[in-house]
Amino acid sequence: MKSLTFTIESQGRKSERNIRIDRLIVAGWTGRNREKMEEHIIELEKLGVKRPVSTPVFYRVSAARLTFNPLIEVPGASSSGEAEPLLIHDGERILLGLASDHTDRAVEAYGITVSKQMCDKPCAPICWLLDEVFDHWDALELTSMIEENGVTAEYQRGRLAAMLSPKDLISALERAGGTFKAGTAMLCGTLPAIGGVRPSSFFEMTLSDPALGRSISHRYEVLTLPVEG
Repeated sequence: MKSLTFTIESQGRKSERNIRIDRLIVAGWTGRNREKMEEHIIELEKLGVKRPVSTPVFYRVSAARLTFNPLIEVPGASSSGEAEPLLIHDGERILLGLASDHTDRAVEAYGITVSKQMCDKPCAPICWLLDEVFDHWDALELTSMIEENGVTAEYQRGRLAAMLSPKDLISALERAGGTFKAGTAMLCGTLPAIGGVRPSSFFEMTLSDPALGRSISHRYEVLTLPVEG
C-alpha cells in the first residue's frame, strides 16, 4: 500500500487529493500498431528479453515502488526509464497521470516480472481527469529526454494513438482476470526508444494535451549503486 497526494488539474483549477494505492500494475505490449510493437519487441530482444507469449501483458508490482521522489537509486548501470501514461482509480473517478517504468535491463533478460520490481516507478504529482481527455486521447503526446555524452537527447516521442485506449486496456485487464477498481494504478505502456534502450543519469518526461493547451512533466535523477560480487 502507498498513499500519495496528487494535484488534480481540471478546467483551470487545482485541487489536492490523497490517494491510497493498493495495487500497481505495469501493462506491457499495449501498442495498437502491430508493426511498431514488433519493433519494440525486437529492440528488447537485442538486450536478451524474451518476446511475450501474448499481448498485452499485465505485471503486478509493489505499490510502494510508485514515487514522486526526484532521485532514485538503482543497482548497477543497466537500468533505464520509459515514459508511460498512468491511470489511477481514486475511488470516484479515473485520473490520468505520467510515470516511468524504470526497469533493470540486465534482470529483464532473464525475468521480466522480477525486473519490474527492481526499480522505483517515478511519477509526476499532477493528474488530469480521464473524462476530460477521453475524446481526444489519440492526440495526447508523450515525450522523454535523457543525458548522453553530456548532452540532452530526445529519447521518445509519439502520440497515444499508438497505444490501446484506456477502455480497451482495462477490458484486456479484465479478460486476463484482473480488475481496475478503487486503489489501482496502472502504467499503460510506452513508445520505442529513439536510438535504442540505454541508461542515463537522468530521465525527463512530458505528457502534452494540445487540445486543452496543458502538459504534465516530471524529471528524476538516477543514482547508480555499486554492485559487489
